[in-house]
Amino acid sequence: MKSKIVLVLLIISLGLNIYLFGKQTIEQAYEPSAEEKVILSEMVQKTVESDDYKKLAKKENIIAIDSNMDKNKGGAFPYYFGVSVRTDKQTYIFSCNNDQCSQMENEEWTYSIYRDENPRLPFDK
Repeated sequence: MKSKIVLVLLIISLGLNIYLFGKQTIEQAYEPSAEEKVILSEMVQKTVESDDYKKLAKKENIIAIDSNMDKNKGGAFPYYFGVSVRTDKQTYIFSCNNDQCSQMENEEWTYSIYRDENPRLPFDK
């Protein structure tokens, strides 16, 4: 009887440890550290100063800017960082153009939630 209890506790303990290790590993791939948050903030500033952003701002209504990190995306530092610029038509994803991240360029674009929805801030009401 005691051996069954010990076996059950061992299995529960092992399962819990595997879960916690997996959760921590996954979060590290998407949640930026304090230093990475500073880097992302600087990348937002470089995005706003970039030529691609200025052209975009003249053509479309910019609603939001967000930074993100995805180490599972592949590539080395700083290529797993990105800055999303959301407009009422599309979301434009800016990334570094070289290893020193001297400039930000619009490399990708995707669907924008603002095509079907209004901005979420209630201040205009």
